[in-house]
Amino acid sequence: MKVPAGPPNVVFIIDDDASVRESLGSLLRSVGLHVELFDSAAQFLKTPLPEAASCLVLDVRLPGVSGLDFQAELVRNNIHVPIIFITGHGDIPMTVRAMKAGAIEFLTKPVREQDLLDAVQAGLNRDRTRRESDKAVSGLQHRYDSLTPREKEIIGYVASGLMNKQIAAEVGISEITVKVHRGNLMRKMGARSLADLVRMVDQMGLSRPHKKGTI
Repeated sequence: MKVPAGPPNVVFIIDDDASVRESLGSLLRSVGLHVELFDSAAQFLKTPLPEAASCLVLDVRLPGVSGLDFQAELVRNNIHVPIIFITGHGDIPMTVRAMKAGAIEFLTKPVREQDLLDAVQAGLNRDRTRRESDKAVSGLQHRYDSLTPREKEIIGYVASGLMNKQIAAEVGISEITVKVHRGNLMRKMGARSLADLVRMVDQMGLSRPHKKGTI
């Protein structure tokens, strides 16, 4: 049975120059990419982001909010879309600011076709990786939420490599009870080994406390 295809990758282009928008859009469509064009940041914000890898080709100089300020606004609003800046008036401070804020590339008009294609591919790959990571963390969080309060209390100690006897002393329960909780949380988390559990705990950003008196 054929598996239904997911939504296509999307490249958004924001540029107030219609000829530039259409030219860039035609180039990207020629290599099979789905493209959506906008003449302003405000227009882009009215469009729901797809559940697919995407990136944004953004002109630095836009009417109203600048491209760099719009980049900062997206970050503040927790909108994670990789950005490729294009400009006809770039300078080093502008480039540094954009790259420090996470931009994929800063290209000067007229943009070399291969440079843009390479940057877009890098942006789509970055967003795809982020989405896969977010999905994995969401799955782990769902499993973590199934743990009892006591299992949540000791999971960090287990991931720190403490023995059952040490964990029992830390939380004030018997060693056999720790053993039961340990087995249950390993099963619920789907961890096949201690290394598996350590990876999961770190991926979720949980703390790994150490035995009192150790560093």
